[in-house]
Amino acid sequence: MAVALLSLGLGGALFFSQNYLNPQNFNDYAVQGFDVSRHQGEIQWQKIDPKKYQFVFIKATEGGDYQDPKFQENWLNARQQGLAVGAYHFFRNCKTGEEQAKNYIQAVPKKSDSLPPVMDLEFQWTCPEVNAEQLQQRIRSMAEKLEQHYGKKPIFYTTPNYYKTYIEGQFEGYTLWLQDLKNVPPRIDQRPWMFWQYSHTGKINGINTDVDLNVFRGNIADFKLLLESKNSAQ
Repeated sequence: MAVALLSLGLGGALFFSQNYLNPQNFNDYAVQGFDVSRHQGEIQWQKIDPKKYQFVFIKATEGGDYQDPKFQENWLNARQQGLAVGAYHFFRNCKTGEEQAKNYIQAVPKKSDSLPPVMDLEFQWTCPEVNAEQLQQRIRSMAEKLEQHYGKKPIFYTTPNYYKTYIEGQFEGYTLWLQDLKNVPPRIDQRPWMFWQYSHTGKINGINTDVDLNVFRGNIADFKLLLESKNSAQ
């Protein structure tokens, strides 16, 4: 099940071998994880086994000014428990990329051993005056500023439909975290995905609510390479 990771010199972005075959069952993936926000309430991190779950993505920010009130606590506790930790931002169409990058940078520590930043890109209907080209420019602006600060290209969390609408043919060098609650995500225009969110009703000891569950598309060695990838993060 091993997969070769190739550095393409794109700010530390990693791509997978085109010959890699996706396991069809999420249990067959070597690296498992989950993602959380304030909606999970008080998490008993000491009960979460870092051998069963190797990573967690934690909501940090949203739009131009919202910061998740549980982020700092979750970030510190997850790291202390030995999990690989990353932070995600819910992208708002009505805010500029610069505003949203500033919000994220103010909230998320710069750690060389953290997972790359994540931009959560989903359909929204609250900002009709923004067209596709303007939206793509805002996404690009935020992504570039995050890479400049953290030394790692952001990962785009999205759905196959959103990808085909706004990302396909754009943003060369950015890898994907795809949500698909029914099937293994397809490879879209030969751009492989890195993470797959396969459930939003998972159960984890130490978390009292349902939780999103995810897998990483490579093996343990590949995952370590991802954590080590960097430009200038400290």
